[in-house]
Amino acid sequence: QVQLVESGGGLVQAGGSLRLSCAASGGTVSRYAMGWFRQAPGKEREFVVGMSWIGGNTGYADSVQGRFTISRDNAKNTVYLQMNNLKPEDTAVYYCAAASVRHSIVVRPARTYTDWGQGTQVTVSS
Repeated sequence: QVQLVESGGGLVQAGGSLRLSCAASGGTVSRYAMGWFRQAPGKEREFVVGMSWIGGNTGYADSVQGRFTISRDNAKNTVYLQMNNLKPEDTAVYYCAAASVRHSIVVRPARTYTDWGQGTQVTVSS
């Protein structure tokens, strides 16, 4: 089981940027499929972006394609989510998650992820 801690959330104006970090311990991020999810008030948790275990392939939700970027620093055992051109509809609690799926595909279903961080709040004002 890997422990995940998110940081980097905050309040930003529309059009601004934030970078979220997900620091892992008890496991190596390069040996997991990693994902970022978000949950807005009154809504279900939704997939934002994922990176596969094998090959580090990435996949994005249509709503963030071209604005968000996932990356991984193996030396720091940390996964990042760079968010640019933020919109008010991006406001949510963002979660980092890990899945023991050793494959080149990007894992999208939340139920497949077994380890979750506590979340970090992102608020985008208009």
